[in-house]
Parts: sequence; structure tokens; C-alpha cells
Amino acid sequence: MIWLTEKIAFPPYENTSREGIIALGGDLTVKRLIFAYQNGIFPWFSEGDPIVWFCPKKRMVLFPDELKISKSMKKIVQKNEFQITENNAFEEVIYQCKMIRRKDDLGTWITDDMKEAYINLYKKGVAKSIEVWQDNQLVGGLYGVEMNKIFCGESMFSTVSNASKLAFIYLATKKQYNLIDCQVYNKHLASLGAREIDRTRFLDYLKKYQ
Repeated sequence: MIWLTEKIAFPPYENTSREGIIALGGDLTVKRLIFAYQNGIFPWFSEGDPIVWFCPKKRMVLFPDELKISKSMKKIVQKNEFQITENNAFEEVIYQCKMIRRKDDLGTWITDDMKEAYINLYKKGVAKSIEVWQDNQLVGGLYGVEMNKIFCGESMFSTVSNASKLAFIYLATKKQYNLIDCQVYNKHLASLGAREIDRTRFLDYLKKYQ
């Protein structure tokens, strides 16, 4: 496994492990993170571990035209019981994504360093958040990184039923992006129309839409 140096560079995709790991180490500076996303690479690691960089052979993506909205979700959207905003509470969204208890109870992968790194990206206008409000309370949302016509989703949370789905549906129906990168397979997102494509195809889209 290749360890990164101070130089902003990653090894060839052919070096990626079976698990999708392309490199270890390095840092989470704005410059390195932007370079990573431009090349289809993202960090994913646990507290106390070295930084692990991924570029999986299968990429979970959503083509917005393939979005699936169930009848029940359509009714929720039409009721207008929730308010949706953009970039109104980025730090709170990432905090909630970090702290929310997951069904698998495996804990969070959003370390303190990761949290600060994406806040820095937000301050540079590269990362963005979608917030879902109910009765002036933040009840759901998501955040990720913008690569021109591609949105690279990082995490989402929900404290009431369907709030994260509403954020995702809002993002997909904005017609602002040609592709939403969901990184790895997720049953929840698959139900909304996301599917896996080969890494080479994803990288072609990345080059085309950046």
C-alpha cells in the first residue's frame, strides 16, 4: 500500500486494492481534498487510524433522470410540511451527521479532523449542504462537494422519518447536476434510483462534467 508524502499526488488507479483503497496517509488540506475529488478519490477512515483514500472499482451514482420517488414520498413532498434550504446551516448539518446514531451502531467515520476539513471546503465555496426544517427545527440534511456538474455526496442525517430523503430528492430535482456521486452501495439510496457503475465510466463522467 502506497503512503502519501507532502506532494499533492495519488498513485495510478491500477494500484487500488480489492477493497478500493488507493493510498494511505497525507493530509486533509483544501488543496489535497479538491485534487482528490477531481480524480474520483475520497477519504474514509475512523478516529485514530491513518487517513485512508478510496477509489472503488464500482461507484454508486444517481443520474437525476433516474430518480425514483415513491407514491408516499410524493405525498410528503406535496404537503409542504418541511422547508428546504441550501448552505444555511452547514456546520450544524455536518455535526448532526457526525453525532447521529446509525442503525448498524458502528459509530461515525466523521472524525474531528474530517469535520474541520469539510468546513474549510465550505468556506472556500467547494462544499455545500442541504437542510430540511420542520417547525424551524433542523430535522434532516446532507452535505457534499461540488465538482461543477457533479455533486459528490458525503453524508446525510435524519431525526424524523423521510427528512434525509427529502434533502436527496431536492438535490436531484434541482437540475443543477448531471450526476450525483454516492460513492459506495447503499440500500437506502438504491431505493431512490442510485446504481453502481464501473470506475472507468465514472472517471469519464468526472472529466466530462468538471
